Amino acid sequence: MKQLFNGLKTGKLDLKNRIVMAPMTRSRAGQPGNIPTELMATYYAQRAGAGLIITEATQISPQAQGYAWTPGIHSGAQVEGWKNVVGKVHDKGGKIIVQLWHVGRISHSALQPQNALPVAPSAIAAEGNAFITDAAGQPKFVPFETPRALEKRELAGIALDFANAARNAMAAGFDGVEVHGANGYLLDQFLNTSSNQREDEYGGSVENRARFLLEVTDAVVAAIGADRVGVRISPYGSFNSMQMDDPEALFSHLVTELNQRGLAYLHAIDPRSQMDQSDAGNQRKAKRMLELIRKHYDGALILAGGFSGESAAVALAEGQADLIAFGKPFISNPDLPERLLKKAALAEWDANTFYGGSEKGYTDYRQLSA
Repeated sequence: MKQLFNGLKTGKLDLKNRIVMAPMTRSRAGQPGNIPTELMATYYAQRAGAGLIITEATQISPQAQGYAWTPGIHSGAQVEGWKNVVGKVHDKGGKIIVQLWHVGRISHSALQPQNALPVAPSAIAAEGNAFITDAAGQPKFVPFETPRALEKRELAGIALDFANAARNAMAAGFDGVEVHGANGYLLDQFLNTSSNQREDEYGGSVENRARFLLEVTDAVVAAIGADRVGVRISPYGSFNSMQMDDPEALFSHLVTELNQRGLAYLHAIDPRSQMDQSDAGNQRKAKRMLELIRKHYDGALILAGGFSGESAAVALAEGQADLIAFGKPFISNPDLPERLLKKAALAEWDANTFYGGSEKGYTDYRQLSA
């Protein structure tokens, strides 16, 4: 277990341990305006024992929103709200970066400016439902709509929105940013053949489908410096109707390109957590993908996806990753690093309180010392 508690310096990040709090949507931003609240500051500060906190996905523009009550980082009021969050985390000795997010087609016109259709690489609807609010402000689920295909001339503006959000993050005091290129959201939609059927230079070949994520990354790097930027990817991820014809070719190219940019880190969702591992073929695919990522990326690598303290320590010892991200265990165990160090029992989370609400299931989980 000691591997988890070694420090690591990567880019501008000087981390006290190898334990990362994974980004998790909690839908508790203040309304109107999707503004980070004092309750959110308490929530993140409680978890400052992590070597690094990655915030919940945070929309870079009004168009980027896909779920009710999620925070943004594109308005002055939002930046001020995040300043309070960051300050409380830093006061506790923690490091925190913000995950920059555009959901693309995983939205609904009810959440979009002027009730416009959501946008995507191609006009292909995802399966499933959008999480919105009704006229009375109560949550409801409605089917995803068929999005509008983005025109090529619009892409530079979205990249600029990412860059401006990164500058806002620096103004709020964050230690860095993470570009969200995973989980079936806009940048991942460009990568995947199931959602990208464009016939221009942003569709078709591996190089074309990776182009927009790389352009966004370059815009963010130009805005704040590569040593404060991470990127998240999800090889073999199927969430939000994702499917890819050529994952090994795509991620070989993408990871090689990202490696050349001198980023603070690459954050990959472990493909073993995305696939049925009772199937021997899936086991081989996941193993090859992990080896491929390590081969093509020689910077700091975060792995996320169903790790226990023991399996995280093994992954670090075997060189599979340099840091391990924990998701749900951090929800119900704000002092997760202390519990892992002491090999204490972990509290169970309440899935009914994951999204929306107040302090229940958010800031009221007990710490060992309480």
